[in-house]
Amino acid sequence: MQKIIAFTIALSTVALTLATPAHAKVVSADAHGFEIVHEKLVTGSPGDVWSRIGRIQSWWSKDHSYSGNAANLRLSLVPGGCFCESFPGGGGIEHMRVTYADPGKRAVLSGALGPLLYEAVAGSMDIELKREARVTRVTLRYRVAGFARGNGTAMALGVDQVIGEQMTRLAKPGR
Repeated sequence: MQKIIAFTIALSTVALTLATPAHAKVVSADAHGFEIVHEKLVTGSPGDVWSRIGRIQSWWSKDHSYSGNAANLRLSLVPGGCFCESFPGGGGIEHMRVTYADPGKRAVLSGALGPLLYEAVAGSMDIELKREARVTRVTLRYRVAGFARGNGTAMALGVDQVIGEQMTRLAKPGR
């Protein structure tokens, strides 16, 4: 009985570790920009996680899309590839552009997500994958700078929350 209880506690600890962020914070913020960092342990090899990232429609929330439907999202993890969204009636939006792709290791995307699109800012999202035992540590750094109508500090908290939600969804098994 004690072994079963110990096993259950150990399994619960592992589940909680995989279900919560290893690290998430606004690293810096001022009137003209910000940097946020999120780290998550994701079950699977770096190659598996890379493939999962590329299936963005399966883990990016529809609530953070322009069309309201995550199935309209796509991400091509090759240099010049697009993190784009199609609109049902035609047209669409380029959220970010892939500027660096090293499969299973690192991707860098350029662009201003969500309402940042309407600001005079540039954004760089750096996603790094590192193998750790039976999981992959995913570190996402998003840096935004420019003229954010003097409100980079306030914008940082909202963007941090949205990115944190997406990272949690990415880490869920079955995505």
